[in-house]
Amino acid sequence: MLDPQDLYEWEPKGLAVVDMALAQESAGLVMLYHFDGYIDAGETGEQIVGKLLDTLPHQVVARFDHDRLVDYRARRPLLTFRRDRWSEYEAPEIDVRLVQDATGAPFLLLSGPEPDVEWERFALAVQQIVERLGVRLSVNFHGIPMGVPHTRPVGITPHGNRTDLMPGHRSPFDEAQVPGSAESLIEFRLEESGHDVLGVAAHVPHYVARSSYPDAALTALEAITAATGLVLPGVAHSLRTEARRTQDEIDRQVGEGDEELVSLVQGLEHQYDAVAGAATRGNLVAEPVDLPSADEIGLEFERFLAEREGDV
Repeated sequence: MLDPQDLYEWEPKGLAVVDMALAQESAGLVMLYHFDGYIDAGETGEQIVGKLLDTLPHQVVARFDHDRLVDYRARRPLLTFRRDRWSEYEAPEIDVRLVQDATGAPFLLLSGPEPDVEWERFALAVQQIVERLGVRLSVNFHGIPMGVPHTRPVGITPHGNRTDLMPGHRSPFDEAQVPGSAESLIEFRLEESGHDVLGVAAHVPHYVARSSYPDAALTALEAITAATGLVLPGVAHSLRTEARRTQDEIDRQVGEGDEELVSLVQGLEHQYDAVAGAATRGNLVAEPVDLPSADEIGLEFERFLAEREGDV
């Protein structure tokens, strides 16, 4: 394998600031990471990344070679044409940034389009960055489409080797095979090499999975802050405001929908309440409720991904 370090370069000023931060943060830094372009039901991860970069001060620490990692014919970058010439080109960016939370505490954010190629090499490059920057915990986050109603609290599936940081949450599946992602491979390789990693998957109602669903982003963000100690009230407030607006709009559309849609939501509510009641009583599953099988979960992932690719 070629040297993973050839995939990225350091930004000297940003790296110097990280080194200064590490001198004060002896326990190490938290790194959040999310990539666009794969299964992210409700735009959960995309919303969190966007809010973090729009709300908090940040600077680039390392840049990946997007020209090598991104297939432009699959995801064509935008060019702006004004009158008689091209005036602007929006090049894709895969960057590690140093961000400050509301208290000034530093953390890292790795984001950008998901690499189309060289996943193993990319994962090794991320591991190098984790080790060089003294990362104590890497956290990824996204949404997954589930058979749950929008009228109930958003569920969370934690994964990785630090699920103890999210007490009260557990995985609803035993085993499932789903299409892979660079994000998941990084988690797998970091865990293999002995690094602490936590994944946060928010459960998004499947009937709104292809739209922005701020409730899922807010729930994932709250899980991240609880696990890491980061203080992000501005981001949470913005998502909370949008979540209320979105919930009102979904309720309106369901209320004006046909009987089939209303029946679907009511059926999901009954299933959710039955499972929640069984969990409260110490049972895994309430009797007449049918939970999705591992195969059905995998098919749901594949269906959602195929729909996304069909829109490109």
